Amino acid sequence: MPKKGSKNPVRRGEAGRRGDDVRSDIYVAVEIRGSGGLQIDLTSKVAAFYGGSIEETATRVLGELKVKHAAVEIDDRGALPFVVTARVEAAARRAGCDGKALPERTVAVQPTDRDRLRRSRLYLPGNEPKFFINAGLHQPDGVILDLEDSVHPDEKDAARTVVRNALRCVDFHRAERMVRINQLPLGLDDLDEIVPESPNLILIPKVENADQVREVGARIDKLHKTKDTPVWLMPIVESALGVENAFEVAQATESVVAITIGLEDYTADLGVPKTVEGNESLYARSRLANAAHAAGVQAIDSVFGDVGDEEGLRSWGSRSRSLGFEGMGCIHPRQIQPIHESFAPTEAEIEKALKIVAAFDDAEAKGLGVVSLGTRMVDPPVVLRAQRLVEQAKRAGLVDPEAAGSRGDK
Repeated sequence: MPKKGSKNPVRRGEAGRRGDDVRSDIYVAVEIRGSGGLQIDLTSKVAAFYGGSIEETATRVLGELKVKHAAVEIDDRGALPFVVTARVEAAARRAGCDGKALPERTVAVQPTDRDRLRRSRLYLPGNEPKFFINAGLHQPDGVILDLEDSVHPDEKDAARTVVRNALRCVDFHRAERMVRINQLPLGLDDLDEIVPESPNLILIPKVENADQVREVGARIDKLHKTKDTPVWLMPIVESALGVENAFEVAQATESVVAITIGLEDYTADLGVPKTVEGNESLYARSRLANAAHAAGVQAIDSVFGDVGDEEGLRSWGSRSRSLGFEGMGCIHPRQIQPIHESFAPTEAEIEKALKIVAAFDDAEAKGLGVVSLGTRMVDPPVVLRAQRLVEQAKRAGLVDPEAAGSRGDK
């Protein structure tokens, strides 16, 4: 805050974390002054190796924000350059500066298909960069850089900056790059910061009607001009009203590729406890899965909260698949493999589907209008289901990509 009566008011902003338990992060305090140039006080265990680089980064960021005179305190705990840049920028903006200071982009923007595999999506707290670096090595289908529930209300602005920079600089390997924004209207501010960095998918929390989805879609259209890297949408239904409107939500815009459910908020809305068996949410999950398939988008289930209960996770995943879901969320890397296995078709299912697809291809090649398998006639819906299963198995690496058959239209 400015000092009363001073000709050179002092403004101070802080960002990041410090302490012995902090890793891969950095604390930055920027005290803007009226004179004296930049004075940087750096503490770091790796100062001998990276101290100069950290100071150069801080100087560059402050220069881009037009800060010429400031006392800067830095306590580094192993932060990578994209984090250093984010924390210095956030501290300066909290001190009253305007503008951005983007790090150099070091990863290419890779578009994703609307119907790609989304068996697992790993939640990463948006203000905890320590979780970002190795997330892709665990091979989730998607990573969610979360700006909503995992971020304290006072840290929303700082988290946006970290997530924005991560989209420019962190290699998440083959994982789809997702961002969960905040509940509207705050989520619109998130979009302003995030969308120019071309995330693959935006999750919209606490959706209760199609207008909310269209509002997000319209904001993205204004911000994102690169049509060859689409930004997909996944609304999250988390209330009784949202469940009842699930079909309208799922078909709100052409950018919606999936719809999912948040069971913590849903059960709270019902006023009932959330259980491992999930009987209290069976209606909601069934209705959401049906709505998704009716709208031609993917049905994605909620997370399973007990990280230590692998048997319970596998049981939930198996039941989820039987309801028509194609994936679910996860809150720890150890959940990824069990989820992938739970949503994978069995060997018997794949073998049967391959036979049906081969019979269909043979009938088409002969110009026959009827598909037969042995002594049985195969109806068109059965063929379509088999084609979809074969395509899913291909993308999961369970059958040879050259195996017979194609997915067909939804």
